[in-house]
Amino acid sequence: MTLLITGGASGIGAETARRAAERGYSIAINYRSRQRQAQALIGEITNRGAKAIAVPGDVAREADIARLFDTAEAALGPVTHLVNSAGIGGGDSRVEDFDAAVLAELFTVNTIGLMLCCREAVRRMSTRRGGKGGVIVNVSSMAGTIGGRPGKSHYAASKAAVDSFSMGFAKEVAREGIRVNAIRPGMILTEMTEPGLADETARADIESTIAMGRVGKAHEIADAILWLLSDEASLVSGTLLDVSGGGFVFGRR
Repeated sequence: MTLLITGGASGIGAETARRAAERGYSIAINYRSRQRQAQALIGEITNRGAKAIAVPGDVAREADIARLFDTAEAALGPVTHLVNSAGIGGGDSRVEDFDAAVLAELFTVNTIGLMLCCREAVRRMSTRRGGKGGVIVNVSSMAGTIGGRPGKSHYAASKAAVDSFSMGFAKEVAREGIRVNAIRPGMILTEMTEPGLADETARADIESTIAMGRVGKAHEIADAILWLLSDEASLVSGTLLDVSGGGFVFGRR
């Protein structure tokens, strides 16, 4: 089994790689700028006896995406599992302050890049095209269900698009041996969210809006992703799995 993880050098992607390696996957970790982190993670995984490579590439560039799959396949064999974890936050912005270039980059990475990765996966996995099937998990966000927190409507929109695409995509390839699901994390402590959660008052405000009263950890999302990738979820496709501590509630503060 060969698992390709975009944005795999840090956060949810990195934790998924660690845990997948323990389950017998060969791992291809894609990264854009975190070369040192990616190489350290590869060393960690290979020291445990698993096969792993790090592949540079920007999911905002179509040519990089095709090369990513070709490189992974050449080194580890056919890609059988894909986790689209690469994403950016787009900063905070009210609608009246939107910048077209920021929006374009946000949707290119979070939505279009993810869709093109799915395209490349289908070209290799689909039984209609001579493949042996496969499993895809798209990392979305609970933001897409509520319009995001203040200043994050653009990010939420990019993830809502991922949700809709994942459901339609799953139906399209269901009879070609491919399962597709999206996972929707709530607020998770990662490199991307850590700056905002470092302020204790801000963190308490956020946690007051989560039913379980706490932010999540990367391994909690990784475990859910690995279940979706596994044969235990063999009848699960076209599903949006919320892993969010019970979902959004009105804050108590």
